[in-house]
Amino acid sequence: MNRPIARADIEQFTSMAQEKRRRRAKVDQSQRGYRDEDGNWQGGLLAFVRYFWPILEPGTKFRDGWALEAVCEHLEAVTFGEITKLLINVPPGFMKSLLTDVFWPAWEWGPMKLHHMRYVAFSYSSSLTERDNSKFAYLLNSPEFRGMYPHFDLVLDGAKKVSNTEHGWKLATSIGGVGTGERGDRIILDDPHNVKESESEPVRKETIRWFWESMSDRLNDMENGAKVVIMQRVNEEDVSGEIIAAGDWVHLLIAMEYVWGFVGTPGNEGPPQTEIGWADPRWRETPEECDGALAWPERFPERIIPSMKKDKGPFAWASQYQQTPEARGGGIFKREWWQPWEPGDGKFPPFTYIVVSIDSAYGEKDANDPSAAVVLGIFENERGYNRVMLMHAWRRRLPFSGAKCLPEPGEKAYHFRERLQKSWGLVEWTADTCTRFKADRLLIEAKASGISAAQSLGNSHPHAGWGVQLVEPIGDKHARAISVQPSFSQEMVYVPYPLRTWGETTIDEMAVFPKGKFKDLTDAMTQGIKHLRDSGLLRTDEERRHEELEKVKLKPKQKPLYPGVKRG
Repeated sequence: MNRPIARADIEQFTSMAQEKRRRRAKVDQSQRGYRDEDGNWQGGLLAFVRYFWPILEPGTKFRDGWALEAVCEHLEAVTFGEITKLLINVPPGFMKSLLTDVFWPAWEWGPMKLHHMRYVAFSYSSSLTERDNSKFAYLLNSPEFRGMYPHFDLVLDGAKKVSNTEHGWKLATSIGGVGTGERGDRIILDDPHNVKESESEPVRKETIRWFWESMSDRLNDMENGAKVVIMQRVNEEDVSGEIIAAGDWVHLLIAMEYVWGFVGTPGNEGPPQTEIGWADPRWRETPEECDGALAWPERFPERIIPSMKKDKGPFAWASQYQQTPEARGGGIFKREWWQPWEPGDGKFPPFTYIVVSIDSAYGEKDANDPSAAVVLGIFENERGYNRVMLMHAWRRRLPFSGAKCLPEPGEKAYHFRERLQKSWGLVEWTADTCTRFKADRLLIEAKASGISAAQSLGNSHPHAGWGVQLVEPIGDKHARAISVQPSFSQEMVYVPYPLRTWGETTIDEMAVFPKGKFKDLTDAMTQGIKHLRDSGLLRTDEERRHEELEKVKLKPKQKPLYPGVKRG
């Protein structure tokens, strides 16, 4: 007669099975990764990530992919001393911080028994590296990690610094932060540029200066220590651009969509390989076979790519996702992005907010730039989503203020206005535009002539319905244009059709920006669109949908009037 299986027997069997899996995992994690007979990546750092993933991301399914294998393979090569300077360019969302600043140091301290290693981790903000240090400490303190790797203990597990009993430590800091004076065996630089500030030339140049002058000599052993930079491209002149130009770093580049001839070598020569022999597995002999193939379809499937491109805009997509900071085809503001407004009655829609944006120049001589103005109105489309209309625009070389004169005896008002216009300056044209279009807000760039114009308009029109706002420009003209590009690429900007002369002039200037002769209408337009974006009046459809979804989630459930009584 068979003895019934006791609960204790089941628990013992389960414990033995778990222990066997733990021992096997420990062996897999301690060796360098490899491909099995089925072509799947096994062992090494990626096995470590898979095993400990639920500790840090218990509610998120781990998604394998060859892009992760590639990053892990190159980080392993750093561990084994084959690479001492590594640059990795990957799109946002590719686990770059978790892999490089959390799992890799934990793998070196644990399975690889390099617990004496010291890391200095930099980013543009210390909050990011401190966030990753907290995750690092949480992983090391977990029972699962302690059970497999008990050969050291932590003596400090704060967000700024984690250290162990074997004199190893990991310091979290920022560019220009306290870690500038520290030296380590590994220097990790994760996202040196803040995307929002990356088009500011002074900020970008200061980051690059810091990279060469401060970060580069922070190693304990300048010959055998390692530097790892992992980031998305944000500009042609970013830290990655400097490293690539230097030419002595191993460069792993993974574009979201494969571009044959850019990340692959034409003809039958095969794709380019990194110094450890890695090549992009998407490469084929002809572009028809591989152009556009995705890097991580398990996480970013093909069906969501079009909406991602639209939301990000061409420049952000080209730089951050394709690692090519110049969009193919060129042109920041493409003509086809302008949406025609051609109603049957020829009238404007009702506007909820009207802004006049001025780009002021210094004088009326030909040698000086002209002043320019655009009038923008916010309206709702048929779905109730906000859109913006270019209602009017002008570009003129003007004096600061015109001559004062009085109407002649018997002169009609419109004749007087027509005669007076010929002597108007910037102040008069601006005031007339605001009054005629019933503006709610006047925007003037806070530069010398703009500040004077704002003061003069405030004195001469104290009771006007439009308020004057001086705008401090952030970044250069190109940077400001890039920041509002998604509003155009997402087809949110309208212009009356058939085109008036002022509409055609604006579109023509913006289509060739920044290479055209004039940039004044473009500056006025980007200033106005940025104001509408920053004030929440011109949100993307995706932002609106997300907001509506959050409202539904937060909507309180209706409580029954009489608890316990079912409705009939």
